[in-house]
Amino acid sequence: MVKKSKIPDHSILKMGNKSFDYVDCYQSSFMDEANKIDITKIGKLFFISGPKWVDGLFTVRNKVVRLLGLKTPGDPTDRQKQLDNFKCDKGEQLGLFKVFDKTDNEVILGEDDKHLDFRVSLLLDKLASKTEQKNLTITTTVKFNNSFGRLYFLPVRAFHKLIVPTMLKGIIKQLENETTTNR
Repeated sequence: MVKKSKIPDHSILKMGNKSFDYVDCYQSSFMDEANKIDITKIGKLFFISGPKWVDGLFTVRNKVVRLLGLKTPGDPTDRQKQLDNFKCDKGEQLGLFKVFDKTDNEVILGEDDKHLDFRVSLLLDKLASKTEQKNLTITTTVKFNNSFGRLYFLPVRAFHKLIVPTMLKGIIKQLENETTTNR
């Protein structure tokens, strides 16, 4: 079950007392009996667990924003090769998402552009009472750099509130399928 949450106090995004114009946060839990799920695995699943209709939205988005001179992720044809080699290391780029920071249990993805800066935190926590159960929290923050950023984000915001919980459900489903298959 995915539930709305707040930025965990120990998240990299929470540290430094940064102010954001937009924040959303969603959390779900899963079982990791073999304790084999790490943040790099979560990072890779982030890029493949979204619903197919999101790919269509990104295609439209990229065509429109390219006309406005904003950043686009480039050629998606070598995406699988990029994903296979992706380690979630600081400084790496996959599509539109750059890795800004990484710890043993969190990766910060995002991009800075002239209209807005955004960050996505994927935070993996063990639940203290249950060693094989883990929480996965996806937090998104946005800082507007100008009024165009605010305008651009208006339609994105509505879709975002649908996309992120759906992606989180997809990641959890992938993890559950893998742990069931590996038993």
